[in-house]
Amino acid sequence: MATMQEAIWQATLETVYMTIVSGLIAGVIGLLVGIVLAMTKPGGITEDRSFYSVLDKVVNLLRSIPFIILLAVISPLTSFLVGTTVGTTAALVPLIVGIFPFYARQIQIALQEVGPGVVEAAQSMGLSNQEIIFRVFLREGLADIIRVSTLTVISLIGLTTMAGAVGAGGLGNVAISIGYARFQNDVTFVCMIILLVMVFAVQFIGDRLSDHFTKF
Repeated sequence: MATMQEAIWQATLETVYMTIVSGLIAGVIGLLVGIVLAMTKPGGITEDRSFYSVLDKVVNLLRSIPFIILLAVISPLTSFLVGTTVGTTAALVPLIVGIFPFYARQIQIALQEVGPGVVEAAQSMGLSNQEIIFRVFLREGLADIIRVSTLTVISLIGLTTMAGAVGAGGLGNVAISIGYARFQNDVTFVCMIILLVMVFAVQFIGDRLSDHFTKF
């Protein structure tokens, strides 16, 4: 029993590691791509229909690939970058590629919620595009950005379990390789409870932060 507790604890740490590291990297990439989408879309402050069309299609394409297929398709890239396709570090590559397009689209939608009147007022005051991004879009849309970030992290936790089922480690690996394969339903149940606690914790923190900045 002590050995199993240690395995579950190690798997929990691996899941947290995959979620945090891939979430931070994918978050930065997704935020940048989302901002570019919002800026270059038709009617955006730096409208570029051709560039937007290409980037929009790339994001849609990456979002359309089922994650389990993505794991296999980009395995050569994963092997090139980290030297292996197995383990928690190797899982970071497909996790990042799999989640950043989703986050980018959510960021674009969140930024589009900022009223056009606010943007026009900022432009009339002579603010540069960079100032509008930081002082208008990111500031006014902060509460929505937190909400979509919360949703993205929860989705990412789910992807880590899927990656774990194919050798990435974490709670998904323990639930499948031990709980399911060896008919130890209690192990599967414990892994599920831990994942639910993680999801509820992320949702609680996200809700509190978004409520705070909405009032602020």
